[in-house]
Amino acid sequence: MAQAVTDDTARDAADRMAAAANAWLETLSPEQRGIAAGVAPSPESDADAERRRWFYTPTDHGGLTLHEQRPAQQRRAMQLVASGLSPAGYVSVATVMGLENVLDHTEGFTVSFGRERGRDPGMYFLRVFGEPGGAAPWGWRFGGHHVSLNNLVVDGTVVATTPCFLGADPAVSPLLGSVLRPLAGPEDLARELVRSLDPELAAQAVLLPRAPSDIVGGNRTRVGEGDEVIPLSGIWRGRFADPGEQQRLQSMSDRIDATTGLDADDHRRIALTAAPKGVPGAAFDAAQRELLHQLLATYLGRVPGALSPMGTYDRSTPAGRAALDGVHLAWAGSTAPGEPHYYRLQGPRLLVEYDNTQRQANHAHAAWRDPESDFGLDALAVHHGTYHR
Repeated sequence: MAQAVTDDTARDAADRMAAAANAWLETLSPEQRGIAAGVAPSPESDADAERRRWFYTPTDHGGLTLHEQRPAQQRRAMQLVASGLSPAGYVSVATVMGLENVLDHTEGFTVSFGRERGRDPGMYFLRVFGEPGGAAPWGWRFGGHHVSLNNLVVDGTVVATTPCFLGADPAVSPLLGSVLRPLAGPEDLARELVRSLDPELAAQAVLLPRAPSDIVGGNRTRVGEGDEVIPLSGIWRGRFADPGEQQRLQSMSDRIDATTGLDADDHRRIALTAAPKGVPGAAFDAAQRELLHQLLATYLGRVPGALSPMGTYDRSTPAGRAALDGVHLAWAGSTAPGEPHYYRLQGPRLLVEYDNTQRQANHAHAAWRDPESDFGLDALAVHHGTYHR
């Protein structure tokens, strides 16, 4: 979590999460609870492995799905989800979930992914790890296609809200008299920013004229030096039992990768590195810095204000201005609307990635991560060292 978050506010958020989690768990049958409850968070990677798994594909995310719950249980589940989100964040998550019906229509109601319905707004999974409340570590995870929320509470304080992922497929959908664009802010602000750069800075910011097929960090537990794009077929919990369904996924994955036209050198060019690539905020003028600040808010504003790191970038303070100076923008692909593109924002304790490349640039992904504290691994290590020596 950002240094700007105080213990008191993070504790209030933890209390709300614990109350919502317990209210949901109390409604579950023993059989449901056996699926919904996971082991307590731990600094030991083997014991904590399941909590650290996350996905954004329509695969098994682990936990109790919404359609396995009665309506009253679903309501309690969504109350827990809401406890970790700002109002705008909650509306965005609910909209992304509803897009499964739109996507099913777009694909002619044909996709199955080895289950009864492949595009299913009820196929969102919730799991609580450990016992909510108190000082012992506990957490919760909510996810399904294009949604992944990961929260950890240690010593009664929310210490991690990342990885945090939202996607939109379709990225643009027709409405009566308008259009639906759940990720319009992250896309439009970034494009406006990169197109505002002078030629010298633009050449530094645009790493490649073509975009990768996905965010580069993928669904790794940890991101690190040299990470390259994971093919779609690799962002799945496991292989399908039906060989035909597995082959369909592999063919889709291969087709998506081939469409990008990227070679090995291109992938190395956009690989993740500890030293950020692109242009630092320090090189931007005042208007561009304002755009950068607004762009950050479309990611860091997903969570309640008490948990958001946006205060780290408070431009009224020297520390906030310095933090904004250290955020780098890197871009790949076209800067024209409607064309495939990718960008990332990277700085201390920050990695934001966005791509809109698949389905003729009508399928967007937007991920926010804290490479130093995803899943709260640093806080778990401190807690273990203090209380379990």
